[in-house]
Amino acid sequence: MISSKYIAVITTAAMLFSLVLCGFIVYAANSFDTIRIPQYQQELFGEEVVTIDIQVSEEDWQDLLGNAQAKEWISADLVINGQRFSTIGIRTKGNSSLSMGSRMGDSYDGNYSLQFKANKYVKGQTFYGLDVFCVNNMIGDATYMKDYIAYDLMSYIGVATPLNNYASVTVNGEDYGFGIMLERYEQSFLERVYNTASGQLYNVKIGMGMRGDFEDLRQSAVNSFPGRRTDVNHTDFPAVPDGTAEQGEGTTEVPNIPRGERPQGGGFGGMGSMGGGSLVYTDDDPGSYSSVLDNAVFNNNSDSDKQRVITALKNLNAGTDLEEYIDVDATLRYFAAHTVVVNLDSYTSNMAQNYYLYERDGVLAILPWDYNLAFGGMSFGGTSGATDVVNFPIDTPVSGVSMEDRPLLNKLLEVDEYMDSYHEYLRQIVEGYFESGLYESRIRELDTKINDYVKNDVSASYTYEQYEASLPHFIELGRLRAESIKGQLDGTIPTTSSGQSADTSSLIDASSITLSALGSMGGQQGGEARQPGGMGGMDMIETELMQPAMQVLMEAGGEVTSEVRDELLELGLTDEQIEILTHMQGRLPGGGNERGLPNAMPERDANAPGGMGRPDMNNTIGVVMSTDSHTSYTALIVVLLMILAGATAFVAKSKAR
Repeated sequence: MISSKYIAVITTAAMLFSLVLCGFIVYAANSFDTIRIPQYQQELFGEEVVTIDIQVSEEDWQDLLGNAQAKEWISADLVINGQRFSTIGIRTKGNSSLSMGSRMGDSYDGNYSLQFKANKYVKGQTFYGLDVFCVNNMIGDATYMKDYIAYDLMSYIGVATPLNNYASVTVNGEDYGFGIMLERYEQSFLERVYNTASGQLYNVKIGMGMRGDFEDLRQSAVNSFPGRRTDVNHTDFPAVPDGTAEQGEGTTEVPNIPRGERPQGGGFGGMGSMGGGSLVYTDDDPGSYSSVLDNAVFNNNSDSDKQRVITALKNLNAGTDLEEYIDVDATLRYFAAHTVVVNLDSYTSNMAQNYYLYERDGVLAILPWDYNLAFGGMSFGGTSGATDVVNFPIDTPVSGVSMEDRPLLNKLLEVDEYMDSYHEYLRQIVEGYFESGLYESRIRELDTKINDYVKNDVSASYTYEQYEASLPHFIELGRLRAESIKGQLDGTIPTTSSGQSADTSSLIDASSITLSALGSMGGQQGGEARQPGGMGGMDMIETELMQPAMQVLMEAGGEVTSEVRDELLELGLTDEQIEILTHMQGRLPGGGNERGLPNAMPERDANAPGGMGRPDMNNTIGVVMSTDSHTSYTALIVVLLMILAGATAFVAKSKAR
């Protein structure tokens, strides 16, 4: 039996050992959280441009190109940075380039965006642990950076974003194109960011049957900027420097409704109201939300899964128990960043698409997607459009619809606490991302990284000279956008569309910026792509011809008779441009980077409005340990604490004796 004089010493030593071991476990767990990263993040989303060679039979490749809109899978081998991956699934993706290519037939030389799935044909195969990624073309983006910067900004403010990089793609050794490479929202993403594979992802987009009205919707969104006017007789347009008419103005009759205000007789929620993309609750029928529920990423989307989404939407629209059904803080961060970059091809316009919903345990979170038309890419014209984009109001950041038509935004901003948080995130973005110089330095870093690739890009929609000329405009646009947001936050600039329409005197003047220099939805406006082939190379319609040409086509009811063709030719259009114009109304636009100075990332508020729990943003630098590992640590700590408690009781009992 142990002598009583040693009991206290032994017990004290055991207690100290247990305390030290507990501390080490906590330290080790936290360290692993921020140091370990998935292999695919290191291999594919580092500082170097990725090289991808698609090794495929000529027959299969031509089948893919010839039936691009079908988005059917083919099998091929990939050599990524010298590493071979066999029997990979490849298909086309996107909408606008697919639609244009199919309508133009053999005359279309553009490259399509591509999606790559490792386990399509080989179960369990991955790209270093990544299941799916895509490479998007650069149609509509002369800067080559809109997507990248938008995700970088999202990541900076703490939004869960896909990893991204740039990729140079060849097919059997022949140049195919240069584009942005993105981690897809799939199981790998959930495990990396949320440390779980549970829940369902929904890729919200306009249904195929709704796409014919796209041009009307786009024009409605564009015309909702303050100061713009849509007159069916086209008699009064905003003045544009050098006497150039703004492309796309007046092509369709749209009510002139200030942005963020409901039109008389109720809202016209845009295309999203027809398929549920607006997230407006209508009833309990899953068919009313086809734009959401028909686009589940994982196949096991049960009726109960769908009903959880509908229940969340019902409570969202009623404004009840918001934190029980919505990841409020994540959503506020998303809308803060989204408002900054002004993307009208999104939830906040009448398009109501190009975002993901993540549902887990009945809680919804919105995730960013497809920002190639951000920074005013769906707007037209020169200095007038730039001023509209720069001053886009932060408290009614919608276009073509009313705030009530977008409940995920509106219902949150109706709550004072949430509005304050939203404003605070905007201020953090302005001060930490723009005023700090991070925005400009990121653009210059990217230019250093991709400049040579852009110069030699056979798929370019814009010339190399246009690319270089776009960057000063891009930098200035960001600077002035931040200046306007700061003025809106400080009360010197109106924060709503009605306030800005009533008083334009305080708006930031952006007449130094030519918005079209950054690229726009139709691709290159004037000039020719550098080489045949590639994602551009099309005989695009000059800005000054677009409005009168669309007017002629509209007056003819969309039918191009021989008389209409002659009239268009007299305007100066070519036969190819007439073909493009004929099919424009069937077009639809297609589809973060963790590397943004982690020390500069705003702190997460432990008391921030709740939801499903914060995504682990350390995991955009590293990756959290598995659930099993955390469970093991927790169990061990509990055992050690029980030992401590027992030892303490034993010592107390011994002293009592």
